Amino acid sequence: MTGEPDQDGPGRSERPREVKHSAGFYANPRPPVSLYGRQRRPDRFMLGLGKLAARIEPLTSRWRPGHPPPAPAGDLPVRVARVERPAPDVAAMTLLPAHPGVVLPYWQPGHHVDVVLSGGVVRQYSLCGDPADRSGYRIAVRRIEGGVGSGLVHELAEGDVIGLRGPRNAFPFARAQRYLFVAGGIGITPILPMVRAAHAADREFTFVYTGRDRKSMPFRGELPGVGGEGVFVRPDDEYGPPDVEELLADLTPETAVYVCGPAPLINALRTRVPAENPFFSERFSPPPIVDGRRFEVQLGRSGPVLTVPEDESALDVVRRVRPETAYSCRQGFCGTCRVGLLSGEPDNRDRPTGGSPRGAEFALCVSRAEEDERLVLDL
Repeated sequence: MTGEPDQDGPGRSERPREVKHSAGFYANPRPPVSLYGRQRRPDRFMLGLGKLAARIEPLTSRWRPGHPPPAPAGDLPVRVARVERPAPDVAAMTLLPAHPGVVLPYWQPGHHVDVVLSGGVVRQYSLCGDPADRSGYRIAVRRIEGGVGSGLVHELAEGDVIGLRGPRNAFPFARAQRYLFVAGGIGITPILPMVRAAHAADREFTFVYTGRDRKSMPFRGELPGVGGEGVFVRPDDEYGPPDVEELLADLTPETAVYVCGPAPLINALRTRVPAENPFFSERFSPPPIVDGRRFEVQLGRSGPVLTVPEDESALDVVRRVRPETAYSCRQGFCGTCRVGLLSGEPDNRDRPTGGSPRGAEFALCVSRAEEDERLVLDL
């Protein structure tokens, strides 16, 4: 999760074992015959079946629903201990507790944290370090031109103190017999801990990592088993855009599919993955509006009435007249833009996480109403 709206191991955690390999088709400048390079031998999953104790840890969010966002007093202060540049426009940061004796909350692959930046700006970023290391967290953020959150992150320096909320999980990593992981660009951040966990547990998996070019793809050197039969680094400038049919060529009914990347990649996979396969995705930008109908929102019982078109969110419409309206994820799970609902029948499309009940509230970013319905909001 990149948490930039403007752009926008389970069980015993181990460090992945070293895998020795010879130069395979990655050393060949020409694209292989197929996605998985089957010109020499049939594709097989690299690792045999094993046991994976994958249980979703009870979520540890301290967030409380409502508007405005939670008070800073509830934030966990952390210090930027290290800043790395795994790609030219990516900042990877190691975050340690700002006060001695503090142990960071437990997390599992797929968890993210809310990062509280300068001016109270809040963005969500996936944890991409080692879940067994409770002394520090790691996040990685790609700078987006014009992106407020990513710009503030890239201005941070070692020694700076910021606030954290969470971790929380909108992208759960669950038990499966087999996995297909697909990451596009900075989408590697939530996927990387999942791949490590599957590798450490000897679970059968295939991982395809795509991006514009090798230079733009962070953490290539941290992938377990690169060059083996289960891990494929596929820059577009060498192999062309990923072909969905090839991605799913070896999909079996017991395979769980995890994908994080650009919306077109997610949508293409979602439409092709059979219904019996568990499908989990995380996107960088607001989801497309599906079955949108025009409706109205009234700001308070005596405030202005605004029309929300079929192809816009209530958040976009409200922010035109109330630009101070708080928001963060734009995807319906963080709760920052939830406001009180005084009257009307909403079509709730948000996904509350972290044990935060929705109550009589309305998520401006994704929720809607029936055609010509009027919702009166506590704004």
